[in-house]
Parts: sequence; C-alpha cells; structure tokens
Amino acid sequence: MNAPDEALAETDRAIRELGARGVQIFTNVSGRPLTAPEFLPLFDMMADYDRPIWLHPARGAEMTDYRTEAASAFEIWWTFGWPYETSAAMARLVFAGLFDRHPSLKIITHHMGGMVPYVEGRVGYGWDQLGSRSSDEDYTSVLTRLRNRPVDYFRLFYADTALFGAGPATECGLRFFGVEKILFASDAPFDPERGPLFIRETINVLDALPISEADRARIYWRNAVELLGL
Repeated sequence: MNAPDEALAETDRAIRELGARGVQIFTNVSGRPLTAPEFLPLFDMMADYDRPIWLHPARGAEMTDYRTEAASAFEIWWTFGWPYETSAAMARLVFAGLFDRHPSLKIITHHMGGMVPYVEGRVGYGWDQLGSRSSDEDYTSVLTRLRNRPVDYFRLFYADTALFGAGPATECGLRFFGVEKILFASDAPFDPERGPLFIRETINVLDALPISEADRARIYWRNAVELLGL
C-alpha cells in the first residue's frame, strides 16, 4: 500500500488471474490514513469488482499511551489500541463519504468492528452533533454532505467473530451489525497452542446465541459464500 500504483496492479492481477475473492489491507499506511487521495483508487477498484476488503488494525508499541512517554506499556497498544485503530479507520472512511460514493462497498472489520458496537450512543447521537465540541475546525458542512446519519454508515461494515470467545461482546456486535453482516472466523487466532481453544470458545458462544438455526448458518458460512461469490 505504500506503493499505491503497484497495489492496484497486484490487486487486479490477484483477482483477474489468480481468482482472489478479496484483499486485506491495514488501518493505516506508514502512519497515513486510508482516506489519503493516493489510496482511494483501491476502494474504487474493489467496488467495481464487487469484492470485499478485509480491514485489520495496525498499531505497535511506538503509538504511546501518553505523549510524555516513548512507548506504550503493558501491550496496551494491542489490547486497547487495536480496537481504537479499527474504529478510527472506519470513521475516516465514513466521513470521507466512501459509502455514498460506493453504496455497495464491502468492508469486513476484524474483531467485531473494534469499539464501534460498544459505543453506539457516542457514534449515534454523539456524532449527530458533529462540530459542537470543536472550536478550531468547522465541521458543519460534513453532516449536510452525508446522505445519512453517521451511525447508519457504520452499520454497513461487516464484522467477524474474532473476539477470543467473549460472549457479551459477540451479542453486542450482533445487535449492532445484524446477523447478515457477521462472519465467522475471517480472522482466526494464530497461536498454535491457544488458537484451537479460542476457536472452540467462539463456537460455543455462537451455538448458545438465542437465534434461529438459519441465522446461525448465515454466520458460520452462508454470509461468506454470498459475500465472496463462492
């Protein structure tokens, strides 16, 4: 992605020649937002191909917890930083108007959409008042430019179940995104010892959800089949 023209060429080759069903990108490119002008053509291409983009957080210990420190402590950059990083990238895509530009754009967020489902009130009613808390920037035109409420765009993202088997978080994400937007294990735990256990815990959570078997099948595989055109 730090060579945008090459990224476009490789995306095109992977899809047309190799049969790729989508691409994965990260939430920033060497510290630059995904909405920088040089990266937007990738979203145009994926919308034209009608293939999904997987969006995974990228944040390391160099992103400090406090500006007076040299590095993040206690792996806070990962535990809390990754959900924040995902949410921030989603917000930038929303406010850039990408979903107005491409209403059928398909973006799969890892880890059940970061923080978004759990701060729905701030995303909803909070951003309905965008600009009311800012004195150094005029955001009044942003809400009039968007065709819908900000929170409505966040519901257009897809989300996977990679939550380490956290039941309440899974239920919260399901209520926010809806069953048709949830995908099982598009980001699978990679630890060779704990990985199978985390997957089993996730399966236990999904099997215990008070939903129909048809909806459970959507989460496990039908949504992926439809989304990826399999």
